[in-house]
Amino acid sequence: MTPEAQKRYNEKSARVEAAIALKEPDMVPMIPSASLFPMLNAGYTVGEVIYDTSLEKMTKSVVKYLEDFDPDCGLDAGNNFAGQGPMMELERSKNMRWAGMPGNLIDINSIQQFIEYPTLLDEEFEEFFSDRTGWTLRREIPRTSGLLEPLADLFTGRIGARALSAKVSTPEFKAMIEDLWKINELNEEYQKNCAKLNEIVYEMGYPIFKGGQAAVPFDSYSDGYRGTLLSLQDLYANPDEIERYIEAAIGPMLENIHKMAERPNAKGKHVFMALHKGMDGFMNDEHYRKYYWRHLQMIIEEIIKVDMVPYIFCEGKYNSRLDCLTEVTPGKVFYHFEEVDMAVAKEKLGNIACISGSFNTNLLQFGTPERVRDEAKRLLDICAPGGGFIFTTSSGLSHVKRENVEAMFETVREYGKY
Repeated sequence: MTPEAQKRYNEKSARVEAAIALKEPDMVPMIPSASLFPMLNAGYTVGEVIYDTSLEKMTKSVVKYLEDFDPDCGLDAGNNFAGQGPMMELERSKNMRWAGMPGNLIDINSIQQFIEYPTLLDEEFEEFFSDRTGWTLRREIPRTSGLLEPLADLFTGRIGARALSAKVSTPEFKAMIEDLWKINELNEEYQKNCAKLNEIVYEMGYPIFKGGQAAVPFDSYSDGYRGTLLSLQDLYANPDEIERYIEAAIGPMLENIHKMAERPNAKGKHVFMALHKGMDGFMNDEHYRKYYWRHLQMIIEEIIKVDMVPYIFCEGKYNSRLDCLTEVTPGKVFYHFEEVDMAVAKEKLGNIACISGSFNTNLLQFGTPERVRDEAKRLLDICAPGGGFIFTTSSGLSHVKRENVEAMFETVREYGKY
């Protein structure tokens, strides 16, 4: 790293760290979620980048974005599946669609689309809790992956060496194993290319704050097993099953946080959590505290305990949850809001946690530079005084106008100085 790049790295790291610690840095840090914008800004389609296993197109996209806009954090390969197209084809997911996939089921420039449906049915709760491995093999896997369907019959009935040898010798099972080998080879190369991209970003002088991910157990229950509608019904029809799942899941989640902290250079890195089902209106206050906030609070405090930063993305409206969000160790948490009254959030959380978000990305897609500047200034006037504020957008930048992104960055850099 050159001395100039080292200076940039130190300044940007200090800027973000100060904001999270509720201090005033030299200026408001700016780390909008880039999402698809770097790919589109570099002239690529999303499908092209997803199927470029070398990650060259993603690397060029990242470098151009950093050079063009100079945010206060770097980007890695991201969560848009850059370079993973061939792996995803082999996996044959039944609940995801991605740009460039066979049949072009979604637009070539679309973000990935997840298809939600229950994998855990009403009549399967006892099997789910008493024989999780068996249920996963027999039920969940065939419902979510075409590749792994042969596992459904692997442990049905009595099993011994000869019976097992017959099952794993079928043409379908052999084809599955061969495809799994291919996926492993592709993934090993993918991880090497990700490391190369991260090194390029580091050498440019941009910190990458990602340190891992965590999830609220209720979100895992709803997203992965029951789906939104059934999990909502379960709050009334099957509360014991919800609580039974949550209590079994929270321990491993906390253990996983400690494993994240054991990785090299983990201290100070951000553990990202997207709150999918905690928004206003999904649960009443009693349910939120019992089935959601109690465990989210435990996870937040465990992340703090291992010297990492809880980065909590509060999806949806979050006005009614702000009092709960105050119940954390001050100066250690980073809340990113999709939609909230930021004046109220600043009042309630200003001395507790760093806040960000609520700059509507629709304004960047459909608005004008003048409207973008006015909204950026309005948010800065509300949230910047006293520190503890990072400028981010409500959600990821995707099909937005470049001139509006330029206006946003210019306004925050000029108007957001302390």
